[in-house]
Amino acid sequence: MEILSNYFHDNICHKKIVITGGTTGIGKAIADLLVSLGGRVLIFGRDESAFYTAMDDIKAKSSKGEIFGETADITKKEDIERIWERVDKVLGGVDILINNAALPAGGIMEGNYEDWKYVLETNILGYIAFAKEAVNRMKEQQSGHIVNIGSMSAEVKEKTGVIYVASKTAIRGFSTALRKEINPLGIKVSHVEPGAVTSDMQPEPKEVQKEKIKEMEMLEAEDIAMSVLFCLCQPKRCDIVSMQVRPHLQII
Repeated sequence: MEILSNYFHDNICHKKIVITGGTTGIGKAIADLLVSLGGRVLIFGRDESAFYTAMDDIKAKSSKGEIFGETADITKKEDIERIWERVDKVLGGVDILINNAALPAGGIMEGNYEDWKYVLETNILGYIAFAKEAVNRMKEQQSGHIVNIGSMSAEVKEKTGVIYVASKTAIRGFSTALRKEINPLGIKVSHVEPGAVTSDMQPEPKEVQKEKIKEMEMLEAEDIAMSVLFCLCQPKRCDIVSMQVRPHLQII
């Protein structure tokens, strides 16, 4: 095999990449990494402050790739259409879609119908809608890669996160079925399920999360970014279909 750094670079450089929820956490870490390897990346998120902070930080870290984006809400049809219009205009299509935008949610005794509806529209319908738009473009070029970020919650099924578990279990099934549908079109589908990852979605304070990282009970967002990169850089003949990434001492 050629020099590993060149191998990763050649598989990402100049690729047209869309990352949903790319302004914070795992999505931001993936954007950082892929831009550093020369990717042309478009990100978006709901929060304007987080968006501008992410854009400035990514631009400051690397000049190898390009970063584009704007604020948008993945549950709004008009925002979805606006993002894809921007994708077509500034990227000229899409080679890689990272479906990552998601919200936390608790048990059935928490929240109400409108809360659950918004979470499920974000965590499930958002993935489906963006995959559909990506496939419409990828099928013309007979190539592409969709990476759906799931969660080990689909395996653990913790009682404290019933609504979130429902959404991530749905993404597990969606990823499996989607691959069967679109692989004949030359489009890959990978499903990555992280265990505990430090983020704003975690209930513990940042200080507690940092301690858990030291104790190897929690992952950094960059760990998942590296896992996604591994999926993206396989030879055309090789699909990483499903990947589970857990902290060394998180017992599941």
